[in-house]
Amino acid sequence: MARPKTPKSSKSTRTTKTSRAVIGLIGGSGLYEMDGFKSERAVTVRTPFGAPSGPLTLGSLHGMDVAFLARHGVGHRWSPSQINYRANIHAMKQLGVERIFSVSAVGSMKEAIHPGDLVIPDQFYDHTKGRRSTFFEDGIVAHVAFADPVCPALTAELDAACRRLGFTVHRGGTYLCMEGPQFSSRAESLIYRQWGVDVIGMTNATEAKLAREAEICYATLALVTDYDCWHRDEASVTVEAVVKILGENVAKAKRVLSAAIPTLSQERACACGEALRHAVITAPTAVSARVRTRLKALWSRRPR
Repeated sequence: MARPKTPKSSKSTRTTKTSRAVIGLIGGSGLYEMDGFKSERAVTVRTPFGAPSGPLTLGSLHGMDVAFLARHGVGHRWSPSQINYRANIHAMKQLGVERIFSVSAVGSMKEAIHPGDLVIPDQFYDHTKGRRSTFFEDGIVAHVAFADPVCPALTAELDAACRRLGFTVHRGGTYLCMEGPQFSSRAESLIYRQWGVDVIGMTNATEAKLAREAEICYATLALVTDYDCWHRDEASVTVEAVVKILGENVAKAKRVLSAAIPTLSQERACACGEALRHAVITAPTAVSARVRTRLKALWSRRPR
C-alpha cells in the first residue's frame, strides 16, 4: 500500500476547557487529514477507556468548530480489530462533539453499486467477533435503541451534498461490518450476497453503537473501492486495487464534507441526543463511585 501522507505538523497539547468542537470527522483508509481547516491545532485527549487512535486535530471549517481523527492513526498503524473505538468516540464526547461524520472505504456487494460510487448506509449488520462495543459494563448495564442506527438528519445532509456536487450516491442500504483485517474468502462473499447486504467494511458498526451510547449523531459516507471477491468479471479485491481508486474517492469525500457541514442547523432536532434517557437499567444506588467517575462524560445527566 502507498505510504499515507502525514498530517501537517502542529503543536500538540492536552485537552483544556477551550478545546471544544461540535462536529466530529473520522477518516478511514486514505483520509488522514481534512483540507480547509483554519486555526488548526492538534490535541491529545485522555479518556477513561485508554488512548484514541492518535491526536485529534481541532480547527474551524466554514465557521464550525470541528474535530478530526484518523481512525487508523498517523501512518495507518491500527488494524480494524485493534482500534480503540471506545476511546475514539469518548474523546469526541469530551471535546463536546454532537455530530460525527464517518468516512470509510467499503466493498460493493451489489452489481448496481460501482467502484467510485458513494453510499450512505442506514443499517448495519455487525459480523465482528470480539470487540468492545459498549461503554456500559463492569457494574452498569444500558440497552440503547438501535433499530435505526444512523442519524436521519446527517444522512439527509450528506445525500444532498453529494447530489449538489454531481456525485453518484446511493442513499440507504446495509453495511456489513466484518472483523478483518483479511478480506473475505469467496465463499464468505457469496454468502453475504445472499443476505442482501449492500456494502462491506470493517469499522463502522462498532463506531455507530458507541456513538449512540454517547448520544452523538452518527452517519457514514462509504467510499466504494471494489466488488469484494464475488464478482465473476472483476478481479478479487487487493490492496493495490483499493489504493488505485481510493485517492479519487477521498477527494470526493472531502468535497462532500466541506459542502455538508455549512448546511447543518445549529440545534439538533433528532432523538440521538436522548438515547440514554431510558436506556440504563441498573438501579442508580447499585452503581459504584468508580463507575460513575468513568462514565461522567456520558452519564452526567442521569439520576444519582
